[in-house]
Amino acid sequence: MKYNYNKEFIFEIPKSDLHLHLDGSLRLNTLIEFAKENKVQLPSYTESGLRELVFKDRYNNLGEYLQGFGYTTAVMRTEEAIERIAYELAIDSYNENVFYIEPRFAPQLLMNKSLTFEKIMMAANNGLMRAKKEINSSDAIKNGEKPAFNYGIIVCAMRMFTPAFSEYYNNFFELHKYSTKKEIFSLASLELAKATIRIINEYGIPIVGFDLAGQEDGYPAEDHKLAYAYCHKNFLKKTVHAGEAYGPESIFQAITDLYANRIGHGYYLFDVNKIQNPNINNKEEYIYQLSNYIADRRITIEVCLTSNMQTNPDIKDIKNHSLKKMLETGLSLTICTDNRLVSNTTVTDEVFLAVNNFDISPKKLKDIIIYGFKRNFYFGTYIEKRHYCRSIIDYYERIEKKYNIKKNE
Repeated sequence: MKYNYNKEFIFEIPKSDLHLHLDGSLRLNTLIEFAKENKVQLPSYTESGLRELVFKDRYNNLGEYLQGFGYTTAVMRTEEAIERIAYELAIDSYNENVFYIEPRFAPQLLMNKSLTFEKIMMAANNGLMRAKKEINSSDAIKNGEKPAFNYGIIVCAMRMFTPAFSEYYNNFFELHKYSTKKEIFSLASLELAKATIRIINEYGIPIVGFDLAGQEDGYPAEDHKLAYAYCHKNFLKKTVHAGEAYGPESIFQAITDLYANRIGHGYYLFDVNKIQNPNINNKEEYIYQLSNYIADRRITIEVCLTSNMQTNPDIKDIKNHSLKKMLETGLSLTICTDNRLVSNTTVTDEVFLAVNNFDISPKKLKDIIIYGFKRNFYFGTYIEKRHYCRSIIDYYERIEKKYNIKKNE
């Protein structure tokens, strides 16, 4: 059934963004400004030029999509830049009624002799906290007319890297010259996990989750079991990029070997043709068991529609996206941007894209939006999170009433 949603309604409802890369969500003018200051070579120093050459609406493949990160990370190697970029991301999110975000990024891509892990994380938190205080000091929020703005930070380990990725990774290879690449990737993730737990305990920075990003094919999640086991035993929640460019087996590893609470993308969850293990004889049954397990345990899928279309051009039509099957299977899911700059999108755009192309009733839409708050990695007590979710639900219902949305449809 087709439902007609007003885009103003989608804009006004309270939203979250749980899959949001800090280094993929810069303001273009900020990127240009820092590039000039730090003598970072760009293919263009105008916003229109960068939109034409780097940050496009369409990409030919994942490699072209990832090209822009080389420029964004290059300008993020100072505390000033990290703090400002984090601040601006929070402000930009709130300006479209996104009340909760979980920016994620890979600190090891930025680290060097003068820019330590601690400095990077404190700079990001300073920017986000400054925005939070500024936003929450508004009369609308202080008077209870709107919910408060909040955030949590997710750190990303990399499935693979080369010495050229960063000064830190170059030094890491040098220090582990007698280890295999597979061992080096595993050790780097474990080092990041230990640093993360330490800074949470010592500084109280609201790091709420651990992620695994980077090239899926050829770099299995199980190689990072030690890091995820460390996070698991220290009560840090976990998400994993899985099923973005590889099949159901990648998602299986994420939930069985890495204890994933959420899955980033999960696009290929239902694709039998992506299963490569010769020991899986009944592929349909394997996918049924896997998807049912995920649904039953409410392991939430972080859906990024535009990003998936850009990195998987073979999808061609948005209606072919596996979101349709996710909805039919009753999975817990939330709509995210992935990268506001690289994908040239907003949460409002992503939700509007979903409701215009899939069978999403007002009741189902409300469930999806609220899942973004119920399944976030909130940095606070369970009781505090429940109260926060209640404020979001109350506000959502006020917007429903304003636009005469019938709840039972």
